[in-house]
Amino acid sequence: MRRIMRGRLGTHERIVLVRLSHLGDVLHALPVFHALAAHRPSARLAWVIQREYAELVRPLARLERAIEFDRRGGARAWLALREELASFAPTRVIDAQGNLKSAAAALVAGSGERLGLAWSDWRERLGAFAMHARAEPANGEHAVDRMLALARSAVGGEVKASFELELSADERARGRELAAAFFGEAREPVVLALAAPDDVRAWPEAHAISLARALAAAGRRVLALSGPAERDTGARVERELAGVDRVRHWVGQRGLRELAGLFAAVAERRGSFVGCDSGPLHLAWTSGLAVTCLAGPQDARRTGPWPLGDRSPHRAVVARERPSCAPCLSRRCDHPQGNVCMRALAVEDVLAALARER
Repeated sequence: MRRIMRGRLGTHERIVLVRLSHLGDVLHALPVFHALAAHRPSARLAWVIQREYAELVRPLARLERAIEFDRRGGARAWLALREELASFAPTRVIDAQGNLKSAAAALVAGSGERLGLAWSDWRERLGAFAMHARAEPANGEHAVDRMLALARSAVGGEVKASFELELSADERARGRELAAAFFGEAREPVVLALAAPDDVRAWPEAHAISLARALAAAGRRVLALSGPAERDTGARVERELAGVDRVRHWVGQRGLRELAGLFAAVAERRGSFVGCDSGPLHLAWTSGLAVTCLAGPQDARRTGPWPLGDRSPHRAVVARERPSCAPCLSRRCDHPQGNVCMRALAVEDVLAALARER
């Protein structure tokens, strides 16, 4: 099997990028899209993506189509996907996900040449057999390293790690408006992202409340952020922190690009983000925010903010006494004492990490 596919050049090249989900992984795939846009200036580009994330990439200037896939739509969703891909008639398909569902989407695209991840990077390796070519292995262990390896194979050369969402002037203005509403004129604010209690990555609410109080007492403005799935958590935290002057709340936040605009505005204020290894964290660091990752079951070196290291603005905090089963990729915690790797992650260690960022 050929390892690198250089593709056809010219105005008739039609390239489909397949990265269906999830939020963080969609953001990780942005360098692949931008590499194609930069190295294939005449190509027509489309992206197959789940409906709930399509709004994030649809405004990209070089993206001709965001082809939405309804993951709950059953057979009708696959028929709709086949029809839309047939109308685009791709000459190349690039699978940036590496599982059976993405391989099926690549096959539905028709007869175009198919490029996928390196064999070792497939989560469900049976899908790799649907590819005509596979990328070279990644130079590092992070998910972004896999995307950069795929991008290099897709264009046949070196690429830039660009996570640009191409926020419009209006979106940036809206972000600054939100930042002013939440923080006034304050510099170095902190966005604290909450998680639902049934999420294996969730930091206990009591810990989040203690961190917000400590930051407020130290003079820093805090925004406790909760999306639709964390609405109940956000409401409880809001009640517990009622009357703490420097703490604001955005409960049930909606709109991914609006959130990206806020994060970009907070970055302009030299602010910080604190949260578990989830979609909002990846939206924060790709928007330019310094991130403190609450790394419980996840391995931040593989899925946390990118890059990590002494020269990076990002930090990963783990429990001082981490259980032997961590890190893991499980969506459920089977530890006999429950989710100890998040419960044991100390507030004072998070405060110390934030102090190092300043």
